[in-house]
Amino acid sequence: MPQIEVEVRSFLTEEKYFELIKLLKKEGEFLGEDYQETYYFNTKEDLRIQKNNFFSKIWMKKGKMHDEGREEIEIRFAREDFEKLEKLFLALGFSVSVKWLRKRHSFRWQGIDVAVDCTKGYGYIVELEKICAESEKEKTLETLKEKMKALGVQPTPKEEFEKKFRYYAENWEKLTGGME
Repeated sequence: MPQIEVEVRSFLTEEKYFELIKLLKKEGEFLGEDYQETYYFNTKEDLRIQKNNFFSKIWMKKGKMHDEGREEIEIRFAREDFEKLEKLFLALGFSVSVKWLRKRHSFRWQGIDVAVDCTKGYGYIVELEKICAESEKEKTLETLKEKMKALGVQPTPKEEFEKKFRYYAENWEKLTGGME
């Protein structure tokens, strides 16, 4: 049975970003800090590659960007294989549509995975996530929304994420200072 990634996210102020990191280090389990470079490809499905501090990966999320629940397929590789992954996808005729540079703080809090991110040119974000069966999706979503409120954060509407994502996708090179 496929597992669904259910998530709720919100944009944060810089102040709330640091406040959440401090709170979650105190009340949750700090899983670590990571620096991630992610490339989205121009494909029908949401296909990406990523290099982080620990490994590289290819992953695809089914469904639409910013949906609250999507099936995810992930394959991990050695960190140093990232450039080979990029060459492979470019040789297959795919082009990179967006690149992200993100610093992520990861936590386990009250049975939920929490990411507190600072993405260059995009902003501060908190994301609560839980993997569940399709039949549990709605119940899990409600739980995540309640937990978000317990952190003192209102989930940002999907439309706002989509609007900001479109702007970032059109301007990421300028917003990130041109990563090349």
